[in-house]
Amino acid sequence: MWRATEMTAVDDHRMTQIFQNLEVPEGVKVELLRGNIVMMATPDLVHNEIVESVQDQIPRQAWMRLQTQDITIPGEASEPVPDLVVLPRDARPESGPPPSGVIATVIEVVSKTSVDHDYGIKRSIYAAGKVPAYLIIDPIVAHCVLLTQPVGVGDEADYRTQQITKFGEPLPLPLLGLELDTSEFGTLKGVRPHRRP
Repeated sequence: MWRATEMTAVDDHRMTQIFQNLEVPEGVKVELLRGNIVMMATPDLVHNEIVESVQDQIPRQAWMRLQTQDITIPGEASEPVPDLVVLPRDARPESGPPPSGVIATVIEVVSKTSVDHDYGIKRSIYAAGKVPAYLIIDPIVAHCVLLTQPVGVGDEADYRTQQITKFGEPLPLPLLGLELDTSEFGTLKGVRPHRRP
């Protein structure tokens, strides 16, 4: 029986080629996460309002704030597409997606279908890429999880520190030099709560 964990480098390369040549229907978000192609429906209004609120609070003069921008992670068969990517204005790549090494923060807003990816595999992928800060904003349970200090490699990579902030409380983002106002973040109604992180 074939398992994803038994993929070879050739298989990873082939999957990356398939992913890059994939014709994606309108209204579908597609990511490559450790050799697996993941498709999701486009975000809902609550999700988009949260991303807009965060983007508006990050000063444009100092930071590029890129929505749904794919990023490259050296050594990973992954091309995640965070909801918001923040990098210094002077770190803009000449061409192609920004590499994880120039990114200051990635932000994911949890949807009812993305809980496991946002708290699980993406946490490991971003840590493996040495992204200094990964912010998970969760409108299902009304809290934010800020992960910093990436350690480890590959599947074993993780973040050393984790700070949980409830919606309505200020969230310090020291790497960006600001405090995020979470008081206007909406919540998803009628969705069964989970026990993450």
